[in-house]
Amino acid sequence: MATVRQPISPEEAQVATSAFPQYIKTNGTNFPVTGLAYDAASTESAYFKRRLAGYGSGNITLNVTWYADTASSGVVRWSAAVACITPNADSQDVETKAFATSTDTDDTHLGTTGQRVHGHDIVITNTDSAAAGDLVWIRLQRLGGHANDTLAGDAIVLDAELSYSDT
Repeated sequence: MATVRQPISPEEAQVATSAFPQYIKTNGTNFPVTGLAYDAASTESAYFKRRLAGYGSGNITLNVTWYADTASSGVVRWSAAVACITPNADSQDVETKAFATSTDTDDTHLGTTGQRVHGHDIVITNTDSAAAGDLVWIRLQRLGGHANDTLAGDAIVLDAELSYSDT
């Protein structure tokens, strides 16, 4: 049994016409830092597309690497969902396909250092009948208006990784 890992970068994000995180580039002291800046006050969504190469069975995990732009404490409420289509088998219209029920999780800022990098696993249990070779759309949201989300300011996603079992 092996774990398949697929990196996801902010530069690949697709967004709808409203309620989306801003793509940012900050020139750090030694290198530029890019990411998706999710707002604290509202729900914002970014979308990514992958093929489930070698998918076996079980949950799909989305590991999100993020940092707080200005805050040094608080909780971020993340949400992830997938929509899977099996080419040549599913008769679903790709333009009207719905996402499976989302998985919502909280991640707590780890201390008093601002702009500290955090990693957080979102274990997606509703895999929308995923199968090997499926096209999968991934929606990553910050539920900024949720009562559990107490992190002031933007939460900036540096990257993410999709992982799943090949058996």
